[in-house]
Amino acid sequence: MQHLPARSFPESVLAFGSWNLNPGQKSGDWYQETIEVDTVGRETRELTGLIDQFVARSDMQTGLCHIFLQHTSASLLLSANTDPVVQVDLEHLMQRIIRDGNPVCRHASEGSDDMSAHLRSVLTGSFLTLPVVEYWLGLGVWQGGYLWEHRYQGRKRCLVLTIQGEIRAL
Repeated sequence: MQHLPARSFPESVLAFGSWNLNPGQKSGDWYQETIEVDTVGRETRELTGLIDQFVARSDMQTGLCHIFLQHTSASLLLSANTDPVVQVDLEHLMQRIIRDGNPVCRHASEGSDDMSAHLRSVLTGSFLTLPVVEYWLGLGVWQGGYLWEHRYQGRKRCLVLTIQGEIRAL
């Protein structure tokens, strides 16, 4: 089996605004935490370092890490993480596909970005399932996990992270 090198992340990736987590819960070959992330408005925010820290706390050697976003106006995605222009281009494309305030959409209870945020979430998804390989996320060299906030105003977003796998042998 191939051993992946331990990743190191710049402080800016690991300390992005505020986040809180519940105490981890282990049960057999399962580990779960809930994490809150405060967004600042429409943005993409890399979560890879945060997820890797969760995997390390789990003591899982091999398995699957499932990340679920408990919201319908933001989403999760796996994307290239070496050039921030990728996320800018994704946002520009999404703005062309789904326009805020489209008169065809009747749901606008929370403003012109309300229904467009829900549509964006449906198209991009609310969960990721990633492999755990030798105690780390088994991502490709240029891959990262992102939270994509689709609303103009920041929100508190809750993520449920769950790993099922093989616990480190004692």
